[in-house]
Amino acid sequence: MISNIVIDLKERRLSPEEYVARSFEKINRLEKNINAFITLRKEEEVLQEVKENIKKEGKLAGILIAIKDAISTKDLRTTCASKMLEDYIPPFDATVIQKLKSEGAVIIGKTNMDEFAMGSTTETSYFGPTRNPWDLERTPGGSSGGSGASLAAGYVDIALGTDTGGSIRAPAAFTATFGLKPSYGTVSRYGLIAYANSLEQIGPMAKNAEDLGLLYSIISGEDSKDATTIKNKNIGTPSEIPISGLKIGILKDILESSDKSVTTIINNVINKLSSEGAIIEDVRLGNSEYALPAYYIIAMSEASSNLARYDGVRYGFSKYSDGNWKETFSKNRGEGFGLEVKRRIMLGSFILSAGYYDQYYVKALKVRRIIKDSLDQIFNKYDILISPTMPILPPRIGEMINDPIKMYAMDLNTVIANLAAIPAISMPAGFYNNLPVGLQLMGRYLSDTMLIGISSYIEKILKLYDLTAPL
Repeated sequence: MISNIVIDLKERRLSPEEYVARSFEKINRLEKNINAFITLRKEEEVLQEVKENIKKEGKLAGILIAIKDAISTKDLRTTCASKMLEDYIPPFDATVIQKLKSEGAVIIGKTNMDEFAMGSTTETSYFGPTRNPWDLERTPGGSSGGSGASLAAGYVDIALGTDTGGSIRAPAAFTATFGLKPSYGTVSRYGLIAYANSLEQIGPMAKNAEDLGLLYSIISGEDSKDATTIKNKNIGTPSEIPISGLKIGILKDILESSDKSVTTIINNVINKLSSEGAIIEDVRLGNSEYALPAYYIIAMSEASSNLARYDGVRYGFSKYSDGNWKETFSKNRGEGFGLEVKRRIMLGSFILSAGYYDQYYVKALKVRRIIKDSLDQIFNKYDILISPTMPILPPRIGEMINDPIKMYAMDLNTVIANLAAIPAISMPAGFYNNLPVGLQLMGRYLSDTMLIGISSYIEKILKLYDLTAPL
């Protein structure tokens, strides 16, 4: 638990030198194979900051944290894993970074991700794929794969990711860690390099529920720099919530579409929850087959708009200036963006074009409303919903990247929470053939703290927390 590390550092039972060296020893030994970081700060620079911060008051005084490279960090390179922003050094901190620094956290580096958060395996990064510490032949999920891998490898105890359609929960599931997609509006997005504004959230990742809750309590809150944030009275440090008497709905239509290897593990968890006194019933979301198409139509539409600014003249990679503006833009964008980003920009532009806007985009918004209404009705009867986080085991490197439809289908279980703006957690459920399987908990809007409290209880039943890959 990081609260114990803070105390140990302050009371000198753990020296800053030992604490920092422990992380860098693993990084120096393993990083050439895992590739979790795009930018790693120098050890002596990090050590000096830890020494200074442990003298201050703060819930994270001296604690090392890894930050997904889509979140702006002042004077520290922020690339979004793209050639387009390869040399970008932000002049300001995102709001979440300001909050972490005010509590004494020390950023160790910026983690690898799918380019502009577009991908489910962390293979579309300009800086090369990240590998899963539990099996180096497999992906850690995406797009926050670098953050998940840095936790699983034991580099750090906490990290930040972003979640547009499961980008925190997928790597959490594939790396046996904890990840929260917060309720929309509870965490500021100021300083997040946008992909799909109406869907994405910055969220915490950790190795146990207590650290997840502590990190969430720090980064959440209303922000005058982000008009989409809200006042939330329910934010606080979560405490363990027993599940006896809790009404849990099992999303059968999602469970049935998952591989047997995954459902075997999830069914074991369901049986354990039932034996602990939880009231468990099957429930169907309905219209779940439309969730994935609706999500990708909305996400790609917003991506085509957000990424229009990167043309080599106003922002981003700028190598070509000859010819008219179309030729200049085309050359810079053609070389600055990777294949998956180009694919989504072109599809998003098509969806928003005259004659197709109503046919695709408006229809997708209607599906989004139907899914939200359906979930609202379900949450009138159940406290939480449970499902597998991902329908498959971690795929091998190269297995999905050349089949975009197959890759998009991986997000089937997770996009629902983003469409409905509700919170969702992925936590370790068990292992199948030594590969991690994730359990997803979803709750009604603004029930984030309650979900963390329930996950804290479940982790003790399952005895799956503070897991590090045997490397």
